[in-house]
Amino acid sequence: MSGVIVDCALYEDGCRRTAGAREDPVAALKAARQEPGAYVWIGLHNPTPEELTGLAGAYGLHPLAVEDALTSHQRPKVEEYSDSLFTVLRTVRYRSEDETLEIGDLMVFVGDSFVITVRHGEGPGLSPLRAQLEARPEVLRNGPGAVLYGISDLVVDHHLEAADELEEDLEELEEEVFQTAAPNLAHRIYAFKRQVLKFRKAVAPLARPMDRLAGNSALAPLGDSTAARWVPDEIRPFFRDVADHVHRAAEHVDSIDRLLADILDANQAQIGVRQNDDMRKISAWAGLAAVPTMIAGIYGMNFRDMPELNWPFGYPAAIALMATVCVLLHRRFRKSGWL
Repeated sequence: MSGVIVDCALYEDGCRRTAGAREDPVAALKAARQEPGAYVWIGLHNPTPEELTGLAGAYGLHPLAVEDALTSHQRPKVEEYSDSLFTVLRTVRYRSEDETLEIGDLMVFVGDSFVITVRHGEGPGLSPLRAQLEARPEVLRNGPGAVLYGISDLVVDHHLEAADELEEDLEELEEEVFQTAAPNLAHRIYAFKRQVLKFRKAVAPLARPMDRLAGNSALAPLGDSTAARWVPDEIRPFFRDVADHVHRAAEHVDSIDRLLADILDANQAQIGVRQNDDMRKISAWAGLAAVPTMIAGIYGMNFRDMPELNWPFGYPAAIALMATVCVLLHRRFRKSGWL
């Protein structure tokens, strides 16, 4: 079990009991429940079913929540059980080198004197966040709900950062679309649209859970439910800030999607313009080739009574006529922009 535990700490009055040392999960929980205001924060990374089930038995986690925590690609949500609160978050990181989004899973159990985080994938860990929160004991003093706030705030901040980075690449893509010799970018644009769809699935469903944790009365707040015990009134203002950031991130993703649609339309329009230019050039060159072909065809019919057959200057006159007409047509096409 120790292999999947990234860290395990006991917090008393907002301060870590033993700095830099990892506590025993079972002993730490027993000590926390004997001290008012104390709680344990355990961080797990890619636990196996046996490892998480063993910890769930010691901490009294609900079997359905444990099952969800073992399954990746869950929809962001907040679920209430009789003695715990289970939250699913989706982490997002944008990789500009290959223009893809890296989506991870982060589950949080909040209960009587404990917080358990379960992280799947190779996304950023929570060690920097733990250090930041430990430097703010006035926040950690609010109990396990404060840890849930810190995690939610970190995840949503990453959403906003990824949206900004994605938008920067889209602005560069938009410039490429309007370049004179730009290739057909439809495949790349549709690849971006798939990434935005993944992004929306990670961000949009999170708005309602954060509104509930923030105590938004218009959207099914926690109210007097069991889960309200783990999110005290003192921490609700922090969740309101997170909820506001979630809505900003969702709106940002929507604007990116609209920008992609505009870029796709512009790309199709540019392709149409280039095709029209190509057709005009082809038509112009076909017209230039048709004139000498027509003249040569007339004089190649071999009629006996054609007047120019016995004229000494007939051949050079025909050649001169072809050249003159072609030069005049070429100048006309150049002036009209066809060549």
